[in-house]
Amino acid sequence: MPLCSFSKRRPHQHLLRSPSLDQRRPLVTLRLLLLAVLMVLTLVISLRFALLHQSFSEPWYKAPELDFELTNNKIPFPPKANKTQKTNMLYEEPTHNANRSPVPNDTAPAAKASADDSNIQVPRESHKSVSPYHNWELFSADLQEMLRNLKIFVYPDISMNESSSLFARIFLPHPNPFDPKLGNYFSEHMFKVALLQSSLITPHPEEAHFFFLPFSINALRNDPRVHSEASISEFVSQYTSRISQEFRFWNASEGTDHFYVCCHSVGRDAASKHHDLHNNAIQVICSSSYFQRLYITHKDVGLPQVWPRPHERVLNPPDARHRLVFFAGRIQNSNIRHQLIASWGNDTYMDIFSVSPSFSYEEGFRRSKFCLHVKGYEVNTARVSDAIHYGCIPVIISDYYDLPFANVLDWSKFSIIISHGDIPHLKKILLSISRQMYLGMYHNLCLVRRHFVWHTRPRDYDSFHMTAYQLWLRRSMHRLSSHTLT
Repeated sequence: MPLCSFSKRRPHQHLLRSPSLDQRRPLVTLRLLLLAVLMVLTLVISLRFALLHQSFSEPWYKAPELDFELTNNKIPFPPKANKTQKTNMLYEEPTHNANRSPVPNDTAPAAKASADDSNIQVPRESHKSVSPYHNWELFSADLQEMLRNLKIFVYPDISMNESSSLFARIFLPHPNPFDPKLGNYFSEHMFKVALLQSSLITPHPEEAHFFFLPFSINALRNDPRVHSEASISEFVSQYTSRISQEFRFWNASEGTDHFYVCCHSVGRDAASKHHDLHNNAIQVICSSSYFQRLYITHKDVGLPQVWPRPHERVLNPPDARHRLVFFAGRIQNSNIRHQLIASWGNDTYMDIFSVSPSFSYEEGFRRSKFCLHVKGYEVNTARVSDAIHYGCIPVIISDYYDLPFANVLDWSKFSIIISHGDIPHLKKILLSISRQMYLGMYHNLCLVRRHFVWHTRPRDYDSFHMTAYQLWLRRSMHRLSSHTLT
């Protein structure tokens, strides 16, 4: 055989022949199956995105029509309310009849109004949580522990005799804290009255978590001998120095477990002449502003500013609130209010006034869905608590406001918070809120009303207990031990 005869061999036929139809059928079937699976996955993903989009665009909470009130009874959250339940009383006694309540005066001296040029932020509807609390179970359990354990010692000036001291009224509880003339300073006086009637008081300083300095800034302001801001701060400084000399409790902690309460606009400067009082002691103050140099957020406590309003037995239900917005207040020394009036004073959807309207102040809250709290001289006014009292959703236009009880309450669930720079977009923001979201906020507002109520004898979850709880959260390693005081 020739050496190259292998070159004449024919190639193997089975290597060159195309596969038959029977041989190709499994491959085609497999390809069709993979294509079907891909189509199903694509459809599932598309549906998933559609549902996700719908969850953000649909109302987050389907609430019923609500015309009920909550009680002061011990009830777990969320409570089941009915039409026979009564509301909290703003105070126990006495009530007064008035066709028109005074409008809070909160535009006293001139002040710089700061505005954030932030982008418009429309409230976002969320279906994840309807609770106005960050964590109700944790808060409720911790508050009960506070009621069992927290002890507060009050310096003996609280019980001095008027005949023995010319300044006794500066320290004594107010003889008539329900006097409507107290106005913006009602909370300052009611805290002292409630504290003296509470179970938190101890006559034994060695077991106290906190020490109360019982002077009243409002009483000092009304005393002609110490009326000026400079005189008030000098009086407070001298009193604190005397306390540190006569008692050893202050020096044991350098004042970190001491506190005082004030709701007057000059109160933030009261501690300015005493270094340790300012830097160490706790201010429980209505003017709780991040922007103020004498307010320290993690140390000090925001106090709700409440007016002594008559008891509102039945709230006006949502469907009876035909006006979009209500605001009435003086605009002197408030650039923010000037801007509000200029932008929306003539809008027919809104009842916004710089003078007294033709209807009563209370009626403005009762017939409106949203009620504005707009910064005056201070970040705080009583309009937030007034809105809550009358069942009107608060719209808070006050930059740098450290809202009361913000570590317990989720304010976004029962109020609208916008920056100064968003005033031109106010109407758009409010009209973007769906009916279902509004009803959910109204429901939550009913739940938190009891936290903005004062009683002469404290009740569960009222303003006194909520404020005392803020102190409880600030208890620290500086608590005095028995051997320290001996």
